[in-house]
Amino acid sequence: MGASRIGAPAEGAVPRTHAQPAQPHPSAPIPVQGPGVGEGVRTVLGETGLRVFPLILGGSEFGWNLGQPRSGAVLDRYVELGGNMVQTADSFAGGRSEHIIGQWLRGRGLRDSIVLATRVGGHADNPGLGSVNLVRAVEASLTRLGTDHIDVLYLDGQDTAANLEDTLATCEWLRDSGKVRFLAASRFSAERLVEARILVSAGYPRISVLETHYSLLNRGPFEGDLRLVTGAQGMAVTPTHSLEHGFLSGRHRTRARLGESARGAQLRSNLNRRGTRVLRAMDAVAAEHGVAVAAIALAWVLTQRGVAAPIVSAFQPEHVDELVQGVGVRLSRANLADLARAGE
Repeated sequence: MGASRIGAPAEGAVPRTHAQPAQPHPSAPIPVQGPGVGEGVRTVLGETGLRVFPLILGGSEFGWNLGQPRSGAVLDRYVELGGNMVQTADSFAGGRSEHIIGQWLRGRGLRDSIVLATRVGGHADNPGLGSVNLVRAVEASLTRLGTDHIDVLYLDGQDTAANLEDTLATCEWLRDSGKVRFLAASRFSAERLVEARILVSAGYPRISVLETHYSLLNRGPFEGDLRLVTGAQGMAVTPTHSLEHGFLSGRHRTRARLGESARGAQLRSNLNRRGTRVLRAMDAVAAEHGVAVAAIALAWVLTQRGVAAPIVSAFQPEHVDELVQGVGVRLSRANLADLARAGE
């Protein structure tokens, strides 16, 4: 599962200046220019205690649609705007994403200031969460990332056949050996999260973070039992696909522009009355706040109970600017009501 994506920026945009108002309105977005913007904006990632920027940069495009130079430019811009957590997966571009991020970290000397997360269980060489493959997957990720430890290890819940107790026992060894600091779950059911928490009482390590699909157009799966369980367990939620493969960026409104790719099919699935209604509501809210439509999609996610930071990907440094605006937008009750009504 990749992170949310945004399309190409509009042409002819007026360059931003560095001038800032003396007393910005409380609902104004975080400025998106200048070094160090947003460095003081942090949220606690659940029980890990890690303080992270409320927007996690995903690496799903690195090594796939973006090579090393463009990936590095996106990463640089994210850090310039205050970002400090990057999430990738061993399955992204067959491990190439991890390799690119590792090279960037070494080249910039930023390993100690970046919260580094990766997801394992999906690589063809080490599939699943069985003990042997899990250790091999982590070792391979460490090599590609060029580091001696992973701050947050996401376990891919697609492997429902793996014995969870064996998986957590292996994670305990990985933690005690210093290779992994904290555990996260990706695509775990509520029942499996409860099982994992029961095993904590037997001394196994705690899963502190959940990655799950959640957006204005896809609310049901999380807003049921998953929200109840994560809330009761004090887990941080890091939603993915909050832009619905770029549809909620507002740049894909006609079928003629989508092509026949897999992503085109994903976008077409939202080109219906409900999707159009949501985009129109987002257009109005974006105009009110003076930000990009994508920023409204992320601002909505960030208002939801239990959400710590959505995971998003970008194709260009300019996209990062638009995404970061979502961190600073403060949606009014009227805004939230209009968006909720459009999504019904």
